[in-house]
Amino acid sequence: MPKMKTKSGAKKRFRVRPGGTVKRGQAFKRHILTKKTTKNKRQLRGSVGVHDTNMVSVRAMMPNA
Repeated sequence: MPKMKTKSGAKKRFRVRPGGTVKRGQAFKRHILTKKTTKNKRQLRGSVGVHDTNMVSVRAMMPNA
């Protein structure tokens, strides 16, 4: 049986925290920012955790993490 590889796209997008949760970057912050309010752009800063409903698929993409 060959080794299970991590999806290269998932490797770039997710990081596993020490507690086992997975963090991800915020969406909607790349372009077309002029029509978004300052408050909205400020609240999109930083990273957030992956929701529980998506955790199974993220874990499947990163078997070695």
